[in-house]
Formats: sequence, C-alpha cells, structure tokens
Amino acid sequence: MTAAHVKKAATGAMVGLALGDALGFPTEFDDVPSILAKCGPWREMELPKEALVSDDTQMTLALARGLRVALSRGPLGPRRMERPVREEFVDWYHSPENTRAPGRTCMVACRLLDSDLPWQRASQIDSKGCGANMRVAPVGLAPGLGERERSGAAQLQAALTHGHPTALAASDLTARAVYLLARGAEPAGLVGQLRSYALERRERYDALWLGDLWSYAQDPTPERFIARGWDECLSVLEGLEAALRDRSARASLAETDPCLVTGDGWVAEEALATALLCFLLFPETPLLALRRAACTRGDSDSIACLTGAFAGAHLGAGAWPGDWAERVEYRGELVGVGVGWDGADLTGL
Repeated sequence: MTAAHVKKAATGAMVGLALGDALGFPTEFDDVPSILAKCGPWREMELPKEALVSDDTQMTLALARGLRVALSRGPLGPRRMERPVREEFVDWYHSPENTRAPGRTCMVACRLLDSDLPWQRASQIDSKGCGANMRVAPVGLAPGLGERERSGAAQLQAALTHGHPTALAASDLTARAVYLLARGAEPAGLVGQLRSYALERRERYDALWLGDLWSYAQDPTPERFIARGWDECLSVLEGLEAALRDRSARASLAETDPCLVTGDGWVAEEALATALLCFLLFPETPLLALRRAACTRGDSDSIACLTGAFAGAHLGAGAWPGDWAERVEYRGELVGVGVGWDGADLTGL
C-alpha cells in the first residue's frame, strides 16, 4: 500500500482543485485591491455559500471520465485515450452547463473536434493558454500508468485543444508535480525535481502520442518544436526557484501578490509556476495556499485550481474542512473519481 493510497491523495487533489476553483472564480479578472475590498483580508477569505466552479473543474472531470473509460479497456495508449477524451470534451462543449466563462481556445478546438478531422487539425497550434494544464491533474492521479504513459497522456490531452509546445510541456510538468506529491515527495525539493525532469526531456518529441502535430508549426524539426516549450517552462521554474531561495522575497510575496514574480497565469507555464508558488509558500496550511492563490491579480480560478490539486495531492483528503468539501459543486463526482483511484491497487508504482 503506497503513501498516496493511505492519505487518499486522489480524493484530496480532486476536491482541492474544485475548492480552489470555486474560491478563485469570483475574483477572476480583479486586481488585489479590488479583491480585498470585496472579500476582506485575504487570510480570511471564505468559500461562497454556493460554491460554484468554472470550466476548469468541468473540463477536469471531462478528462477524468475519458481516462476512466480508456483505462477500463486496457493499457493506456494514444488511440485508446484519444477517442473517449475527445468525446468528453465535445460533450462539455455542447453541455447546457458550459456557461462558466470558458476559454476561447477550448471552445474553438472543441467545435473542430466535433467532426471527422484528425485531432491535430483541431488543435490550436499557437495557443499556450492555461486551459491546457488547468485540467490535467487526473493524469497525475490515475493508477497504473508508467512514466511514458503519464507524460504522453498529459501532452495529448493538452494538444487536443492547445498545440503550442509550452502548453504540452507545462501540462506534463503539472501532472508530474501532482504525481510526485501524491507519492510523498517533499515540497522543498519539488521544483528541483521538476527542473531535472524538464532538462531530461528537452528535445524528446514523443511521436507515438503526438503524431505529426509538430509539422503544423514553423519549427524545422520535432525536437526544435518541443524544446521551445520546455525552455519556456525551465525559464519560469528558474525564476520560481530564485524567489523561494530569497527569504525576504518569500515573506513579501506571502502578503502581496505571487503574480508579481511568476506571472498572471493566463498562459500555461505561468499558471504552473504561480500555482506552485502559492502552494510552496504554505505547503502545510492548504487553506492559506488556496486563499493566497484566489487573491491574485491574474487568472485566479485556474491558479487556485492548480494550487488545490497540489495541496490535496500532498496532504490528502484530510486537508479540506468538511463544511467546505460538502458544499463544492460536483462534489459527488469529484469524490467518486478520487475514491475509485485511491482504492486501486497502487503497489509497485
């Protein structure tokens, strides 16, 4: 039995991402002074009584449903994964509940996915929006995946809508962070592990999972294409690591706005880095991490959604107060996904 199994990491991450989403959804598009005027001191921010989530959680659940179908049919591979995840994304696109300020890239790509086109032609090759990695946590939580499968699945789910290499790399890193935290990685060493992972894969284009996606861009080779994405992620991780080393900067960021260091989170690499920063400022106090993420000038629901996934993967289901977890929208399905994966046989992973 693994540490992830004991602490119910999948349940903690699935509930946590939705709580972050619900806390940050009302503050999206506001700057910090406006959020403070509306919500009061950030350390005391409360979950809305009607804890509605955004498209971030909706698409996360769509990915989780698609993954569960794919995994029920045998070992995960690109062909086995693409069809059910694509169908779930298209169902989300047509859903009457798709009214939560969905991103333009996701909407355009999902409309094109609702056709006989190869998915590479639906993918928005120039978009590296955070819609690629805001939803990827299930890939880091799903049991039974090897390293190549997890990496390939993270990049493929991103590429169905966001084809930019930075969207692919940031999604891979986000899933990797969730996976490592669920299995007991120490937060203090997390950024270093992610940087090493990125350096190892800098010129590794996985054609099995991505096909000819690279050829839709202007890069001369697939290796040059994917390296662009890893380089942008490495750059933002280096900035994050420098900020965490500076004790005075950490103290200041805890009381101002993490976006000032790692970016506003509208693009994938910034969403990853800013969410990691919010989590790593308060790794053992998850509600403070969520509140800090929700009180930012940037894409606060996506930043807080990812922060909740990291905190929940690290601390497990017990991280979240019962009265918060009971109120969050889609609670039944979120817990169902988490309990199913927490209950799987994870021995040897």
